[in-house]
Amino acid sequence: MFEQAFKNIDDVLRKEAGCTTELDYVEQSSWLLFLKYLDGLEEDRATEAKLEGRKYNFILEEPYRWEKWAAPKGKDGKLDHNKAMTGDDLRDFVNQKLFTYLHAFKQKATGPNTIEYKIGEIFGEIKNKIQSGYNLREIIDHIDELQFRSQTEKHELSQLYEDKIKRMGNAGRNGGEYYTPRPLIRAIIQVVQPKLGERIYDGACGSAGFLCESFDYLRKRNPDRTTKQDKTLQERTFYGKEKKPLAYVIAIMNMILHGIEAPNIIHTNTLTENLADIQEKDRYDVVLANPPFGGKERKEVQQNFPIRTGETAFLFLQHFIRILKAGGRGGVIIKNTFLSNTDNASVSLRKLLLESCNLHTVLDCPRMTFTGAGVQTVVLFFEKGAPTRKVWFYQLDPGRNLGKTKPLNDADLAEFVKLHATYADSPKSWSVATKSIDQTTFDLGVKNPNGGREIAHRSPETIMVEIAALDAESAEVLVNIKALL
Repeated sequence: MFEQAFKNIDDVLRKEAGCTTELDYVEQSSWLLFLKYLDGLEEDRATEAKLEGRKYNFILEEPYRWEKWAAPKGKDGKLDHNKAMTGDDLRDFVNQKLFTYLHAFKQKATGPNTIEYKIGEIFGEIKNKIQSGYNLREIIDHIDELQFRSQTEKHELSQLYEDKIKRMGNAGRNGGEYYTPRPLIRAIIQVVQPKLGERIYDGACGSAGFLCESFDYLRKRNPDRTTKQDKTLQERTFYGKEKKPLAYVIAIMNMILHGIEAPNIIHTNTLTENLADIQEKDRYDVVLANPPFGGKERKEVQQNFPIRTGETAFLFLQHFIRILKAGGRGGVIIKNTFLSNTDNASVSLRKLLLESCNLHTVLDCPRMTFTGAGVQTVVLFFEKGAPTRKVWFYQLDPGRNLGKTKPLNDADLAEFVKLHATYADSPKSWSVATKSIDQTTFDLGVKNPNGGREIAHRSPETIMVEIAALDAESAEVLVNIKALL
């Protein structure tokens, strides 16, 4: 039923002029799903309060509750068409009253980790793009069919929502910003092994894939949790920051559907924080992240970092090292050129990583691991507090070309997780002592001694020369073609 409802919603959205991409479909579904979820949450809390003989103070005033404006019911439990708004009345109510009312919650909230603050943030950042009130009515009716009160229902809905995020991630070149392949995330978590009671952080959380999968991992590993441990898992375990409005909204909705009621996700640009201001109370036990790479930050933002560079991923890596506690562990995805680039920032950052952390593992991922983005990546696994003595490399080779129809799966990463336990050598894995690494360049782009493909990559200068040569060749061919014409 849930899957059909999602398909029906997308079918209606395709008829909307303001909704043209998978990103729009997810965004518009998200704010409606959020309000439906909030209505169920309020209902549950009100029932609980009644059973305990106390009064419940609703978050939303009556006219703005889902059951009043979106899906008023008759005595038979079915939609009351005499009370339900549609057409221009519905569209105008949503645009002019509902969103204005909900956005104001940001000022009313007692703090950024409250559900009230999340309401204000979400409805201050996104807009209703459904221009037809009749289409909006149809979508609301489909949303109202969805129930996510039980864990089983939440699980099914979370899987469907993840699938929508995946399609959105595959839709364009910026896909990696929204969707990191879940098999890769699960393998990273299995290697880092977060524990119940530890604080887990992603400063570039995107759709919150790392946090959601960590939540599932800890629940499965700790089936006999106490009520106190459950409260810790809900409120004091998962922390995220996200700069982009749409990704922020998706992250909150994704965590809610996975079972975290009030996610600790803050809408902010992590890189505007000065590293010198991070204190011990701000640090985390575990960092799991796929920071954006290829982006550029302004000069004033770069001033916050000892190693100044415009490359966002390099700034994030400095932030992650700084924000980890002593003994804290990290699993961070980064572009593979980081291993051997010769620019000052790359060399300095490799030196910092090797000297301040134990970079025990580098996982080299094949092309098209990220279907919507053609970059090739590595995963850095490190522990803060002691210098690196030896790095274990694993060259992931699934034995096929990855793509939309042949994505990465859990079986592809099973050998990596198994061999990592003992840092075993194999045709795909080997170890390198830090003392054998060039102490001026700290180049980590070493060759697989067992005959695999080399991780060392061509320098940007070499690539630019090749591109220029190809352009010149193409221009010459075009001149010859024009002469023939």
